[in-house]
Amino acid sequence: MLSDDLKIKLKEMVAKLDGIEAAADLPALQKKYDELRKEQEDPDLYLDLKRAEHINREAKNAGDKLGGIMKMKTDLADLGDLLDMAADENDEAGLNEVAAEMDRLSGPLEELHIKSLLKGEYDSCNAILTLHAGAGGTEAQDWTSMLYRMYQMFCDKMGYSYEELDFLPGDEAGIKTVTFKVSGDNAYGYLKAEKGVHRLVRISPFDSNARRHTSFASVEVMPEIENDTDIKIDDKDLRIDTYRSSGAGGQHINKTDSAVRITHIPTGIVTSCQTQRSQTQNKEYAMRMLMSKLVELRLQEQLDKAQAIKGELKKIEWGSQIRSYVFCPYTLVKDHRTGYEDSNVQAVMDGNIFEFICDYLRKS
Repeated sequence: MLSDDLKIKLKEMVAKLDGIEAAADLPALQKKYDELRKEQEDPDLYLDLKRAEHINREAKNAGDKLGGIMKMKTDLADLGDLLDMAADENDEAGLNEVAAEMDRLSGPLEELHIKSLLKGEYDSCNAILTLHAGAGGTEAQDWTSMLYRMYQMFCDKMGYSYEELDFLPGDEAGIKTVTFKVSGDNAYGYLKAEKGVHRLVRISPFDSNARRHTSFASVEVMPEIENDTDIKIDDKDLRIDTYRSSGAGGQHINKTDSAVRITHIPTGIVTSCQTQRSQTQNKEYAMRMLMSKLVELRLQEQLDKAQAIKGELKKIEWGSQIRSYVFCPYTLVKDHRTGYEDSNVQAVMDGNIFEFICDYLRKS
């Protein structure tokens, strides 16, 4: 009977929501939200704009999670009442209405499930991505520019903003390396799934003999961390170099040595920024990236958190890829960690990578 099938499905949906509640730790989430709301009421909050931005982002994130879970609980409870009434009265039209409502709620319920998986310490942070061309020369540099476009289009679909921080063009075409910041709710939580080597197989537009080529590019992802009281950066440990920007240029850029490269001598970490209008701004952004990388390094050293925050960044060549994008002799994008596939390679290149990310979060 339809009513029996619907009762089974509703029971499964309620069980899934119970799992989401448990994963979210509702009492702890409520406590965190109350504390953040109290901080928002501090009249001196906006004397420190960066702190205010962080508090407001965290409060919104916690509030959205709480609100989403509580609304779903109410919706499923109401649906249970409607189902009982329709089943008691053997109301077929009512049962069909319940079935339609279940279908409507399945999407938001799955969205809550995915968000409940974002439990990492820095998942709610903005993300900083660096793309590097790997083995393959000009072909790999072109592939890096294609990935850059893919992530830009993904950001547009998610309502995220992005800002280029560093850029090194290819010798003939494409990009050797590019660093950009992605700002938005859970940007790092989602984009950390993209960390690794990405492989392209296609007929090369740079090969006059139209042969099939394989190219590689790596994607590094780290959370944007502007300040961490446990990390101390001593000026004597820094080497700061300035140089002329290599971008397209403008009224001021490329005319002065405004680009900044910072080397952290004890760790060998190097960060650089060249896209801002002044040397001071470029230095500020490069220092932010250094802070983020030092925090990431600290977490990497903690074995219980290493896989969650850093992962294994392999050599950028054959056999080390996390995902393959095949344009020829067939079309297929496959994630080698999860097995998730999509044959619509053009849609993926147009930024439709959210299902790849979700599948990774479910299985990681």
